[in-house]
Amino acid sequence: MHLSLLTRPQGANRALIEGEVSPSELHFDFVDEPVLVRGFRKMVRGLEFDVAEMALTTYLTAKEHGVAFTALPIFLVRDFHHRATQVLRKNSGRPATDLVGKRIGVSRGYTVTTGVWGRAALADTGLDLDSVTWVCSGDEHVAGYMPPKNVVRAPEGATLEEMLLAGELDAVVGASITHPDVVTQIATPDDAAADVLRQRGVFPINHLVVVRDELLAQHTDLASTLFAAFTEAKRRYVEQLCSGPGDNRQDQVLARVMQITGSDPLPYGLEENRATLEELIDNAMNQHIVRTRPAIEDIFADGTRELRG
Repeated sequence: MHLSLLTRPQGANRALIEGEVSPSELHFDFVDEPVLVRGFRKMVRGLEFDVAEMALTTYLTAKEHGVAFTALPIFLVRDFHHRATQVLRKNSGRPATDLVGKRIGVSRGYTVTTGVWGRAALADTGLDLDSVTWVCSGDEHVAGYMPPKNVVRAPEGATLEEMLLAGELDAVVGASITHPDVVTQIATPDDAAADVLRQRGVFPINHLVVVRDELLAQHTDLASTLFAAFTEAKRRYVEQLCSGPGDNRQDQVLARVMQITGSDPLPYGLEENRATLEELIDNAMNQHIVRTRPAIEDIFADGTRELRG
């Protein structure tokens, strides 16, 4: 069985992409999409791939709008996002509540997962998110999604960095600006994120894996076969992390998570991730991204809800 698979090479799936893990009943045609988010859009709007890495809140939004794919509890990308909000250095140290009534830029669309987690961190420190005007630099992957009234588009051709430096924005979320006059709104963001992990067991998920519903209906063992293959690739990566992480951010964050939890920093499966998934859905509801709260069990494919990896 040949399957087109959209995914970006990274630690958790590298063994799969390089053929070290290769399920005998499947052959993957890996899709080279240099800008992964464009691949997300192709999948959401045209179901162009059989299997695809997908941003979590894009998935929730797409499901609410009837897109015919379903997730597997395979969580390829996770990160700490207290660093997502940036301000001018001269404004550092001010509490998040100072942003009430202000304009905050959002990288790409309002439903982008990093933006959701970044706004959640601001809400945790007391900011009323509905009191802010959110200025997005792009549109939404799900064409039918209508953002709340306090969400607007940035002027054509303007960048969030330019607007922040010019004083046209009071902060930005998810823009990853590197400039001497720009700092994170939270002074020690990864420490704050680590505290959330210790206190609530929440380690933010960014990307999972989705499969076209037509294929899941035709091949009842497909979901579990894919889960097993991705799990074995991830197991090899975690084994390498235990021997010593690399110097990239992904490895460093996962090594810190492993140190805090004493366990696999990238668990696959529903139960091991329930606290994080519930919090993400809470945030998606509070930020007016999904209108009807989905049950976690309903957003994952049949045959995968009891799997662990």
